Amino acid sequence: MKNQIDTSIIALDKFIKATRDSGYKNTVSAVSELVDNSIQAEAQNIHIEITRHDNGTQYPLKLYVLDDGHGMSAEVLHQALRFGGSTRFNDRTGLGRYGMGLPNASLSQAKCVEVYSWQNPRYVIYSYLDVDEIADGRMEFVPRPSRSKLPDLVNGSAAGTGTIVLWSTCDRLDNRRHTTIVRKLKPTLGRVFRYYLWNGVRITVNGEVVDPIDPLYLKQPSVTQGGKLFAEPIEYPVRIPSPNGSGQKTANITVTFSELPVHEWHHLPNEEKRRLGVSNGAGVSVVRGGREIDYGWFFMKGKRRENYDDWWRAEVQFDPELDEMFGITHTKQQIRPSEQIYEIFGEDIANTARALNTRVRRSHQNIKTTRVNSAAEELASKKDTDLRDISNQRTSTEEKQVIERLDNRYPELNEPVEKDKREYKIIEDELGEHTFFTPVFNENRITLVLNPKHQFYKKIYKPLKEGKMVSHPELLKMIQLMMLSAARAESTTTKIPERRLVAEFRKEWSEILNAFLK
Repeated sequence: MKNQIDTSIIALDKFIKATRDSGYKNTVSAVSELVDNSIQAEAQNIHIEITRHDNGTQYPLKLYVLDDGHGMSAEVLHQALRFGGSTRFNDRTGLGRYGMGLPNASLSQAKCVEVYSWQNPRYVIYSYLDVDEIADGRMEFVPRPSRSKLPDLVNGSAAGTGTIVLWSTCDRLDNRRHTTIVRKLKPTLGRVFRYYLWNGVRITVNGEVVDPIDPLYLKQPSVTQGGKLFAEPIEYPVRIPSPNGSGQKTANITVTFSELPVHEWHHLPNEEKRRLGVSNGAGVSVVRGGREIDYGWFFMKGKRRENYDDWWRAEVQFDPELDEMFGITHTKQQIRPSEQIYEIFGEDIANTARALNTRVRRSHQNIKTTRVNSAAEELASKKDTDLRDISNQRTSTEEKQVIERLDNRYPELNEPVEKDKREYKIIEDELGEHTFFTPVFNENRITLVLNPKHQFYKKIYKPLKEGKMVSHPELLKMIQLMMLSAARAESTTTKIPERRLVAEFRKEWSEILNAFLK
């Protein structure tokens, strides 16, 4: 009798081995899939435990996820362990769509997955999958759920309803030390599920609470705080066919940008910047239905990543109805944006990224300039008490307009000045004028605004400031004091005709000096 040729759609023994290598890029991604299922079951408390059992086996680690969700019936549990066996297949209202998550995520990390679930604490049901049993032909079907008791490792901490997913023979975890896995799980889960944590879901890893991590540094509570919203979030309504085929509906994309506080954090040690997530943290958080799917350098249309980009962040939120446009896979851990996505908002993100990069670059340059200027500024402030009092000086309308513009671009000008003290500041800004410098008087602060396009700045001041010109080390400070004294002298004029005359003289002098130095 000839051997019968197997013509089944799936060669089960080979499929189960191959599927272990597909989809999940690390242990954190696989565990996140189990957390998705718990959230889908409306769990409020999700406990993840990684334990070591030195029982002589090659793989002593076990991992389980315990939740207080609504639990599963025997029929639902039976389906949940099938590849594609979801009762919510292609449902866009929740976190999952294809029913691949539980078996695929689990067997990507462990040879055996066991599931306990209960809707009544006195009636726990159980089933499992085992790679070795499937591979050698002993398991062709998901075992029908049977009544069981909870595993001993739970120690009576289960709620009135819930589910436990237990991985054993964990041969594919990223690390052999359970402490290392715990350390990696917490921050990633805190970022991926931050919106659920803010809404009251509680996740623990080996008893340690997972705190939300906002990659935009905007919301509280969060491990990362201190950012500032850059403009208002941008909404992109997208018209798509209705699920029932009748007409169209609108799905939404929301893009948000934030800036990190360069002036407050630039001086921090590199170790502290790494702890805060600043160093090498540039990127876009892509969020589907409140759950982060991916984080990376997306939608930039040719803009390359630079060190300055560590100081701003972006978030793209979208409705699950747009999965195909974003190229969402069943593992929900990465995106492959379509050309349509780039057409919708790619240009806007790239342009905003370039603008933020420029702002950050300018902030760092201002900080460097501030260091160079500080000696002259401090000396001028100290000597001001020896000069004629100008406290009755009033800020003109033109100066107020300039101050408003500068305050938005130079945060340090918003800081209050100590009472009974005159503060001097030197900054660089074109201000759209031809003069070499412009003095701005505002209450107890005199700001000297230098024009970087003026020939004196290009040929003398900038080389001195950057140390490219061989000179006496005090020369730059002397030039700064000379200009600060001119600014201070101009601030003593109180009558409008006088002030206009002095401003005209300064402009004329600057243009002549510019012409002489060309």
